Amino acid sequence: MNTEVSREDCCINYIEFNVADIARSKDFYGKAFGWTFTDYGPNYCEFSDGNMKGGFSGDGPVTTGGPLVVLYGADLPALLNRIKAVGGKIVKPIFEFPGGLRFHFTDPDSYELAVWTEV
Repeated sequence: MNTEVSREDCCINYIEFNVADIARSKDFYGKAFGWTFTDYGPNYCEFSDGNMKGGFSGDGPVTTGGPLVVLYGADLPALLNRIKAVGGKIVKPIFEFPGGLRFHFTDPDSYELAVWTEV
């Protein structure tokens, strides 16, 4: 048995969203954050933010809730405006929290995410 623990052990490795429309999700996240995509058939698409990967699945019902996915953004006002411009809804405007500033938004399938930056 290998007793060495990898750096990836117990870290978030992948995030998956069930979405109503994969093309719409690709358009939103590509324009808002510059993510890239790899299609794996008509009902699955992998995304990459350059650091972490995840997937959009069209095989299950869209459900909201669950853990809050938090993204980093160096320029919150510019990013907030970009998200609004591509159809996102701001549900918590920029506010201060211990460690920085952040805002929350929902994507076209009503998933709530947050973006933060240092003060």
